[in-house]
Amino acid sequence: MNKKGIILISAYAIVAILLFICGVTFIGRSLNEKHIADRHRRGTMALYLAESGLERGLGWLRAQSSPPAGTTAFNPFTGMQSLGNGTYSVTIDPDDANATSYIKRYLIIATGTVLDATQQLVNEVQVDSFSRYAYFSDTEHFRWFGWFRVPVWFADGDTIEGPVQTNSHFHMKGSPLFIDQVKSVDTFLTFYNNGHNIDSAETSNPPLDVPTFEDGVGLGADVIDMPSKALDLRTAAVAGGLHLSGPTSIVLNADGTMNVTNRNKDWTNQNMTLPANGALFVTGGDLTVSGTLNGQLSMGTNRNIVVNNNLTYAADPRVGNSDDVLGLIAEKDVVISGAAPNNVEVDGSVMALGNSFLVENWWVGPAKGTLTVYGGIIQRERGPVGMAEGNSGQPLSGYRKNYHYDPRFIGTPPPYYPSTGDYISLCWKEQ
Repeated sequence: MNKKGIILISAYAIVAILLFICGVTFIGRSLNEKHIADRHRRGTMALYLAESGLERGLGWLRAQSSPPAGTTAFNPFTGMQSLGNGTYSVTIDPDDANATSYIKRYLIIATGTVLDATQQLVNEVQVDSFSRYAYFSDTEHFRWFGWFRVPVWFADGDTIEGPVQTNSHFHMKGSPLFIDQVKSVDTFLTFYNNGHNIDSAETSNPPLDVPTFEDGVGLGADVIDMPSKALDLRTAAVAGGLHLSGPTSIVLNADGTMNVTNRNKDWTNQNMTLPANGALFVTGGDLTVSGTLNGQLSMGTNRNIVVNNNLTYAADPRVGNSDDVLGLIAEKDVVISGAAPNNVEVDGSVMALGNSFLVENWWVGPAKGTLTVYGGIIQRERGPVGMAEGNSGQPLSGYRKNYHYDPRFIGTPPPYYPSTGDYISLCWKEQ
């Protein structure tokens, strides 16, 4: 045979073998890449299924009339749940501390499965408390002398930290600053210099009222109903705290005690420790409070709470660690007394279930200085704390506002503080 022919045949054979090897390699790589892609797709689908399980578990918690009791993990649904091409399961694991704590927490554990792919997600949730709001109101109007409704304005110089919501709409004058998210149930804001309601930018050129919403403003938010009674706090005060009747005065002491004056008990500055469960409630009389808190305490009354002097923490959380937490819950008003000093501070989450947080005789001059609140204000009607001249903003009566949010209230509300009926997420992670 011709040597050239032999060489040519050999070359063809080598090329064929190489093509075969390349083809096999290509097919193998393609199949492997397809396998990886399919597995990734199944993993993504399993992740979506786990997310669906978390949402359904949270929805189940929200649908219950009260937070589930006990500390044993349970499946709120029957067995595995089918969805699309896979399944998911949900487990709700109550925190072991739920048996003795007023703060109820749960782990929602959801596992999604698609063939050989499994993904598990965990969401730690806690019963939501009104104390997580820096500012909350049912309406932004105040009934002056019981019938004349006047709007209360956020204005120049106001800086509001923390979550803010109203079940009506806000009134804006000048350039107030909102650092965290703002929500309004109504679909508009009212601006002082426009004289009408708008749901977009101002029509004046240039605009005269320019509030700043650093984390956005949400209009048309869902209504969050305020309770009318502090039932949990009253029940806890009766069961293991301190329950008093008639007008009561309490001065808190930095050593963790308090001096209590109550005529029905025949107490005058009776010194005692704070209630063991942190619950104090007065029925049938106003509660007058002041002093320095060392501990965790909620004080409430079915009448008014009157703050007649500074009400602060023994350990200031603004400058270091502090476990001091205060809640004030009045089923009527929380009032800064006319006898309070010219500059006064209130540390804690303040809640007026009946009406407002306000200053006594707020319309009567002269101006008294600055009202500092470190915590939050929750009230049914927006209460005034002073008046200012319309154009210059010069104080005429009452106090200037110096309000700061206490972020500890997100995860650590005061004892037996009213719940919004919802749950908030503390930690979300993939296992």
